[in-house]
Amino acid sequence: MSKTVVITGASRGIGLAFSRLYHSQGYRVFAICRNASVELAALNVTVIEDVDVATEEGISTLAAALQGQSIDLLINNAGILRDERLGQINKTTIRQQFETNALAPLLVTEALMDNLSPEAKVALITSRMGSITDNTSGGRYGYRMSKAALNIASVSLAHDLKPRGVAVAILHPGLVGTEMIGGVGDITPDEAAARLSQRIDELNLSNSGTFWHSNGDILPW
Repeated sequence: MSKTVVITGASRGIGLAFSRLYHSQGYRVFAICRNASVELAALNVTVIEDVDVATEEGISTLAAALQGQSIDLLINNAGILRDERLGQINKTTIRQQFETNALAPLLVTEALMDNLSPEAKVALITSRMGSITDNTSGGRYGYRMSKAALNIASVSLAHDLKPRGVAVAILHPGLVGTEMIGGVGDITPDEAAARLSQRIDELNLSNSGTFWHSNGDILPW
């Protein structure tokens, strides 16, 4: 029987690349998005649309659509990037990033917790910009804060899900050329998805809660 993966933010970028990759590996793919892109619609995967994971309604829609469905891998990939600088702090965009980048992955995981199969895995796509040690340039207040919040929530998830046999990966994809950062990066979304999937393959209960770069390096908090 094929394994099942659920991927949020699947319409473009890394989420689309994940959907393509896991479909090619024989997984049953549930691709979650607000609106399916042409590229996603062309894949032979199950697309669940009209899901904004930053809203209670979106999470309820997702949980209802997956009711009774066993999940082997949950990839919380959906995220947004805004830009705040000192002297130009925008509370609205900071709150938006907290809702999407930090709260949504936690609430999605909670909503689907009972769907997770024995020895399931949960992957949270974060950023090294959430690392306090690694912050050498300042700025990007909302994004950095939201990803730091996601990181600590992910560590708590690793502890709380361990008794269920569920391992948690906290993953920085690298500088990926997605629309979110204007298409300029060191690697493509397909390369990022391939590297991240290797980290997920290496995930187990003994290294659950580790903060990895997609290249395999362990990142500082």
